[in-house]
Order: sequence, then structure tokens, then C-alpha cells
Amino acid sequence: MKKTLNIIIATICISLFTACETERDNPTALTPDTFVLNTPTYVSGVYDLKNTETIQLTCSQPAYGFTAATTYRVQVATASAFTDFVTLASAFNSAKMDVSASEIAVALVGLLGITDEADFPVETFPVYIRLSAELSDGSHKVLSNIIELPKVKAYFALEPMTMPENMYLIGNITGGWSWDAATTMVPVYGTEGKFWAVQYLGKSGNDNAEIKFNTAKAWDAGNAFGTNADIDAASKTLAGISGDDNIVVGNPGWYIVVVKTEISGRDYIYHVEFLEPKVYLCGDVIGGVWGAGENNLFAAPDILLGADAEFVSPAFTGQSGDGGVRACVVLSGHEWWHTEFMIFDNKLEYRAKGGDQEPRVSGSAGQKLYINFTKGTGKIE
Repeated sequence: MKKTLNIIIATICISLFTACETERDNPTALTPDTFVLNTPTYVSGVYDLKNTETIQLTCSQPAYGFTAATTYRVQVATASAFTDFVTLASAFNSAKMDVSASEIAVALVGLLGITDEADFPVETFPVYIRLSAELSDGSHKVLSNIIELPKVKAYFALEPMTMPENMYLIGNITGGWSWDAATTMVPVYGTEGKFWAVQYLGKSGNDNAEIKFNTAKAWDAGNAFGTNADIDAASKTLAGISGDDNIVVGNPGWYIVVVKTEISGRDYIYHVEFLEPKVYLCGDVIGGVWGAGENNLFAAPDILLGADAEFVSPAFTGQSGDGGVRACVVLSGHEWWHTEFMIFDNKLEYRAKGGDQEPRVSGSAGQKLYINFTKGTGKIE
């Protein structure tokens, strides 16, 4: 009987121990009502945002019931009621934060609704700040108390100009000006704001191809550009360019289209090139040639075959080595691998901003590489 009782007690103890261990390993997070954002020590002074790099904020961690990885975001308002506020882009993972003064300044320009520097206030004014906090998975969001910085000297700060991440080509040759069918241009490796595409610019019905570009798939606030871009004389001659808005291509055919972005003050200047559709086979399968050469040039399809025709490589002259079968276009001022691409499982994939394309694709003497740039497909056979 005593032995049986000992077994029962031991079983209960093990169960309780296991439950405690489980609770410690998988604690349940609580959602507090608020947490404390501390008032800075020097809050009575003037915060001159133009001549200050950062403003330091500190807080207590929200009472989630355990020490948790927490993400903090800073919210800024010009009224204590916080009916209108901006959440700054920077996030923090520590209860001690060095907040960018320039980010706050940009937020204040938007909150004040001022579009002209001449209208910007020269005197100090109060700014209100609070924090939002959440667990690393985005759950259990909670807001802090609001603090006042009574004397903030702001300035007419604007968002920094950044190079576009994307570029799209649209026209009467892409689904009748449909953004859904627009060509997504390929970023050039190592060069921000530069893009390229192998594009068929043949006739659409009885009309010449007409195209424009934009950094978003939208007709947004007149940001799409056409003949207002800088198009060099050689490109105009090669493609027979005309038009006073859309770029009209008078010489139908295949082209490598290149867009390069330049930032000038608060403006973007776009440079557009039209180049011959020269696509190259590279690697041991073509005698170890890497880049442009006379004997590794693909045959471009006849323009009468339309947009879905294939580019065909020269026949492979040997086995692919460790480098595998490779292909590229070549742009002036760039290495061949800055604009390389390959077929993986019959799908065309571009290196773009990424690393070396793997796994390697193998090939044998006598085979050829076929690429359909419009459909984004291809094969080796």
C-alpha cells in the first residue's frame, strides 16, 4: 500500500514539474493596457531638429508577463489629442532609442500640411510623442503614454530622394496598355536605378509600337514617362523614335531597352536606350567565352514571327564545366554577369540584384539554348 502511495505521489510531482516546465517554455503573453514612455531629462530645452542628429527616448518594457523581444515604433503628433499622427519608419528593439531628428522633421512637415518653405514656422512649437510596442511576431500591440516636447524648432525637411526599386514598360504591345501585362524590367546588378529588358516592339495591328515607362504599375500622378525622357541620338536612329508623349517606334523589331535613373535635386531624370537585341551564350559549352563574342551570339527571331518567337543559341561546342551553361546581354560599362540569366525547369530567371545563379545548368555538345523572352520560358535540347 505504501509503495502504491509513493508511486501516486511521484506521478503527481512529475506532472506538476512537467506543467511548470511547459509554462516556462511556452509562457502566455499578457496584453497590458499601456506602458511608460519616460519624459527626457532635458525636455525643458529647445530641440533644434536641423542641428541635432538624434533624440534619445527611453521607456519601460510593456508588462507582457515575461521578458519578451519587443519592437517599438515612434509616433509623432502636433496636438496632444493625437487625432492626427505619423509613425516613423525606423523601428527599435531596445527600450533605449536614438530617434532620428530628421525623421521627426519630415513627419512634422507632413502633419503641418506645409508645401512651401516660405510658409514654415520659424518659432518653436510643442510636439507630442508616444510609442507603440508589439511582440516580434506583430501581436499584443500596446500604446504608451504621451509626452510633450514643448520647444521644438523644426525646418522644411523633405523625404530623401531614392532610386526606384522597380521599372515597368507598358504600351499598345503589352495587352493594349494593360498594367497587368506590362513588362517588368530587370535591375542591373550593382547599379541602383538601372533596368533592362529584351522587348519585342513590333506593330500592334496597323499601328507602330507605342510605349511608356513607370516605376509602379499605375497611372499615378503623371509619373509615367515617355518622350520626356532623355533618349540618345543613336537610339532614336536605330528604333526610328518619334512622338510627343508616348514613345513611337518607327522601326519594328526586337530591342534591348535600357532605362537609367538620375536624381537631380528633387527631380528624377530618366535616360532611355534602344540597343540591338544581342544575346550571348557563355561558358565552356561555347569554348570558354564569357560575354560578347562573334561566335556565341544568339540568332534573333524574324520580326514577322511576332513577340512569342524564340531566340536560339549557337550549337554547344563542348560539355558544360563547373560554370554550367550561362547566357547574358552586355551593356556598356558593365560586366557580362551584371545582366546574366538562365533557364531553370523551363522558366527564365534573371540574376538581377541576386547572387550567382545556382544550381548550375548542364549542357552537352550539339545542344542549343532556346529562350522566349515574352513568355519567360526556355529549354535546352
